[in-house]
Amino acid sequence: MSDSATHIKDFPIRLRGHSFDDFAVDIVFEHHWGRTIEQSDNILFSLTTLQFNPLFFNREYAKADGHADIVVAPMLVFATVFGLSVEDLSERGGAFLGVDDLSFEAPVHVGDTLTARSTVQALRPSKSDANYGIATWLTEGFNQRGDRVIVFTRSNLVPRRDASL
Repeated sequence: MSDSATHIKDFPIRLRGHSFDDFAVDIVFEHHWGRTIEQSDNILFSLTTLQFNPLFFNREYAKADGHADIVVAPMLVFATVFGLSVEDLSERGGAFLGVDDLSFEAPVHVGDTLTARSTVQALRPSKSDANYGIATWLTEGFNQRGDRVIVFTRSNLVPRRDASL
């Protein structure tokens, strides 16, 4: 390695995301930006995950079934809304503990823009590791018209601010 090479130790470690101590029950996070679901997103996701429902890739089939356009695969809707919440809720790290009460409330169509909002529902210390707490959030996803299209709760282990990891 040359003398001019940069070493990892030369970069300070910057923790991202929130610690367990930053959360309080009923705090609401309006997650940034949103994401427009393009036809290519939906087709690639549907076919690579073997979701061969023609609603997800056949416009004429979707219209014949009463939809305005191709329907976005529900698991892509879930993954997108979940992903929009990560920076605010779980980017700091800690094990993902699961999703409960997942409900798809309205179809999402190609070209819709999804946004997300999460509310802290519950907080408790971890019984197995004092460096972590368990946070549970209610996450809602909305289309560009403000219609709620998905809702679920999820829980994560979240490191405490003073954790010795």
